[in-house]
Formats: sequence, C-alpha cells, structure tokens
Amino acid sequence: MHTRLLSFLTDIEKALAADDPSPSDGSWDTARTINYHLGLARIALGVRAPDGRKESRGCVLLQSYALADGTPCLKAALSWSGVESSVIRSIYTKPDLNWTSEARKVAAEWMAGPPAKTEPLMAEVPAAPLTAAAV
Repeated sequence: MHTRLLSFLTDIEKALAADDPSPSDGSWDTARTINYHLGLARIALGVRAPDGRKESRGCVLLQSYALADGTPCLKAALSWSGVESSVIRSIYTKPDLNWTSEARKVAAEWMAGPPAKTEPLMAEVPAAPLTAAAV
C-alpha cells in the first residue's frame, strides 16, 4: 500500500496542473516528502510568481495504513496557509475504487479552499452564581 503514496501525490499534482492559478499569479510550485517506512507523505503547495518569489498556499498530508481487517486505507489531511482549520478525508480501498478519481477529488476539495467557519448551534450561557438559598 505504501507505493500508493507517490502515485497519489502525482495524481494530485496533475489535477492541480489542470487547474493552474491565473497567469498573473504565476505557476504551481510543489515539493514532495515521502517516508515509506512510516507510510507518510506530504506535498507542499505554493505558487511561483512571475518575479520569482514563492507564496505558500498550503499542503496535503497523506497517511497510509491498514485497517483491522488488513484492508489498506489512505487518509488525507488538507490544510491552507494562514488558516487554522484543516479537513481530514479517508479513502478506503474498494473493488471498484478509482485512485485517480479520488486524487482529483482531493485536489478539487483543496482548491475549493478551507471550510467556512461555523457558529456553534447553542450559545454558551454563563452559569448563575450559587446563592445560600440555592444550596
């Protein structure tokens, strides 16, 4: 399963290349790190501006592991520069799974940007102080 890491990163890069940043922004600048022993991979995503400077946009971290029944699984953590939240996506091996399609989905989800910040459903209400009568 660990060999899936490199091909999955390549498929993500190909999907991003099909969705280049605007010409005024520059071109994609990516860097990959892979540790097959630990089953981890990372692709740092940035844009190289026409003037040569690089602007970091975020990264995708991959973890390859086996489920309890031995089925291989790939987990992708998507993060964006300047944003605290991240998105975790698990990809489970199935007989009809198309890995290229899954990589495209991960790339599209990353290109869509971070999830919108959601407000809590219930506002926290401060507890009333206890009085002698309440005790």
